[in-house]
Amino acid sequence: MEWWQSVILGVVEGVTEFLPISSTGHLTVVEKLMGLPINDPSVTAYTAIIQIGAMVASIVYFWSDIIRIAGAWFAGLADKAKRGPDFQLGWAVIAGFTVTAVVALLLRDLVEGPLRSLWFVVGGLLLWSVPMFIGDRVGKQNRGEDSITWKDGAILGLIQCLSLVPGVSRSGATITGGLFLGIDRITATRMSFFLGIPTLVAAGMFQAATSASSIAAPGGIGWVATIIGIVVSFVVAYASIAWLLKFVATNDFTAFVIYRVIVGLVIGGLLLANVISPV
Repeated sequence: MEWWQSVILGVVEGVTEFLPISSTGHLTVVEKLMGLPINDPSVTAYTAIIQIGAMVASIVYFWSDIIRIAGAWFAGLADKAKRGPDFQLGWAVIAGFTVTAVVALLLRDLVEGPLRSLWFVVGGLLLWSVPMFIGDRVGKQNRGEDSITWKDGAILGLIQCLSLVPGVSRSGATITGGLFLGIDRITATRMSFFLGIPTLVAAGMFQAATSASSIAAPGGIGWVATIIGIVVSFVVAYASIAWLLKFVATNDFTAFVIYRVIVGLVIGGLLLANVISPV
């Protein structure tokens, strides 16, 4: 992979990771347009590993929240009298991460194989747009951060597993799930970040540990290009986080739903016309 290709993919990752439009789907399409073999182990590993940059950006952005929640969780373990909303929120994140991690490990071969087809990207973009549109309108949105429990976290973690299908979008899945649970739009978005931090950092580190040989192998992506992608995704993702939180404070997700449908139809049209191949 050329350095400029890694820069482009880092920008795509940084922009799309936290927006409900599917970062994996966009990366898969852009990689395909660049002529990269999207089902190659090295490319699959690269796609997962550069997410570390975006996740580090979210850690930096939410650092004060992370310290507050972690501190409250440890304090609650030591003293029952200190078990407040942040203690419950800590358990929610742990529960959600655990559920997602177990399912992801069980389905790893499927995710890294057949699901890499662009037809799954099309299906994920189009089909998940329906619950996104409905959830944004029927969700009561009368629950704030202080109402989140470990059960909510477990449910959102299970829903987050749907994003193993490229095109669904991890943030799109968890935000939509939160809306159906009656959680308000801002809190649902923040929960998406809180659940995404351990989930995607773990996924990236796991890929780095298990796929290092694929990255560094002759004909592989290479670690220089991978590091460039991580750094670029960090910078772009930080700006993307700030923009998204400001956006959801005064807007619904209609624009994202429309965008998902348009992109899904365009990719589907290109596949049907044999302009691009599904794998």
